[in-house]
Amino acid sequence: MSEIRTGIGWDAHRTAPNRPLILGGVVVPSDFGLDGHSDADVLTHAITDAILGAAALGDIGMHFPDTDPRWRGCDSIVFLTHAKELAEQQGYRIVNVDSTVILERPKLKDFRDAMRSRLADALGLELDRVSVKFKTAEKVGPVGEGRSAESQAIVTLLRVNQDPRP
Repeated sequence: MSEIRTGIGWDAHRTAPNRPLILGGVVVPSDFGLDGHSDADVLTHAITDAILGAAALGDIGMHFPDTDPRWRGCDSIVFLTHAKELAEQQGYRIVNVDSTVILERPKLKDFRDAMRSRLADALGLELDRVSVKFKTAEKVGPVGEGRSAESQAIVTLLRVNQDPRP
């Protein structure tokens, strides 16, 4: 009997000058970036949390605490591939990723294909299994005021092996 699980991920980071804006592992030209211990890639963080959540393996902070200097400035694709590997160790494979970046500016549509490709490669998925959407906050709240960015993700897992736990 197959088992399907779904996980939800969310992340937010403040905007900051003199930092690169990295989303889905792609550097987006901008006059600001996002502030965080790692590269502050809200998109990759949300997907990572969705994978971990679907497999009931905690959250990104449990695996990569911001108090650990090893993760300072780390490429968040490392977090994503680790979450994928953990889910696979539990007998799951990723079926689908649906994600949304909420950011007032810059416009991101020209970077969608690069983000989807980078994420699909990191997850070992076909491109048509990775969706990346973009929204603004319509000038409402911290995202709408340009003070932060958010991302949301939903990941579907399918158990392909029997539960390896005793």
